[in-house]
Amino acid sequence: MSHTAEIIAVGTELLLGNIVNTNAKDISQALAGLGISVFWHTVVGDNPQRLKDALDIARKRADIIITTGGLGPTYDDLTKQTICETFGRPLVLHSDILDTIRGYFERNVHMNMPENNVQQAEFPEDCVIFDNPVGTAPGCAFEADGVHVLMLPGPPFEMLTMLENHAVPYLRNLSSDVIVSHDIMTFGLGESPMEELLREKMSHMDNPSLATYAKPSEVRLRATAKAATAAEAEAMLAPVVEEVTAFLGDVVYGIDVPGLENACMKLLKEREWTFATAESCTGGRVAERITALPGASAVYRGGVVSYWTSVKAGVLGVPEDILDAYGAVSEETARAMAEGARRVTGADIAVSVTGAAGPDPDERGVPVGIVYIGLATPEGTFCRPLDLGKRRRDRIQDLASNHAFDVLRRYLTGLPVEHP
Repeated sequence: MSHTAEIIAVGTELLLGNIVNTNAKDISQALAGLGISVFWHTVVGDNPQRLKDALDIARKRADIIITTGGLGPTYDDLTKQTICETFGRPLVLHSDILDTIRGYFERNVHMNMPENNVQQAEFPEDCVIFDNPVGTAPGCAFEADGVHVLMLPGPPFEMLTMLENHAVPYLRNLSSDVIVSHDIMTFGLGESPMEELLREKMSHMDNPSLATYAKPSEVRLRATAKAATAAEAEAMLAPVVEEVTAFLGDVVYGIDVPGLENACMKLLKEREWTFATAESCTGGRVAERITALPGASAVYRGGVVSYWTSVKAGVLGVPEDILDAYGAVSEETARAMAEGARRVTGADIAVSVTGAAGPDPDERGVPVGIVYIGLATPEGTFCRPLDLGKRRRDRIQDLASNHAFDVLRRYLTGLPVEHP
């Protein structure tokens, strides 16, 4: 049986824009992996009548309703009470859960539990209770009139913990089918050209299916299969992944790889090479992304954010005559920056980024979006010139950092680096 779901986020702070509703994204991704279609996202404030109205609508169009928020101890945390009223379920106090909450306060807050936390130990009659090891708000699930209702806490870390430990296993039991997906990660071809290339193939696919998802600066192709077992689903997916990967060629940088930086770190480790950076317009984005990965110290030696021309000359050793003749945003400077980073850090390979990120042209009139990626290697120095167009400053920085990793990735796999 196929299921449809609606996610209802409860919290006035969401409507005011004080916080971003990341919970809906995380739940939707988890449900997609279970083969459950999410057709609606709803956000309501801390108002019982408006929440009841949203629930009345949701129960008519979805057979799974997942709420986040409103499970706390304060006067406006009324999600459980409102859901019970809507579905005609009485609230029942669970003394064992109350003892657990009291213990949480004693161990972690070093105080007696306030009396208003008692309501967090009240649950709909005949529900499944979801333990919350990282907070005081347990969640729960019940089924009424063919609709499964799951209540999860609002704080993202608590919600994610409960989603993984309890909600996903609960939902998985609703279906006998197994859903398996693999992500084909690409860089260098936009979503529209990608879709145009694969439109004919995708339009005739049902199970397995193939869909494109645009990430910042790259495109993910998700191949998904549904079968009775994971092994059967994998067998269905293998030829699809192989065929699409071969068709797209070197724009594919990995399967089920989180990002370009992960692919690069794997390649560097395989060669036992070290890596360094010299960045100008990206302001350290390349270094930040590689050092965010566990084990980065095995491959990353260090970097220089050389925003001023004097730092390019004084720290990286970019010759003054190059800076005078060609300027900070130039192929010649990018090459010299990469060579300087490699020399200063002693790394096997170094990448550099210099460009005009905007919103205005640089002091020499170089237009916004002009970027140069340098790469210094044992075999020589390379450069990829880019015209990223007049985009937002942060988009140019993100694109430039992705190009830096792509240049590195292509060199380490024996591909030409000058063009994506």
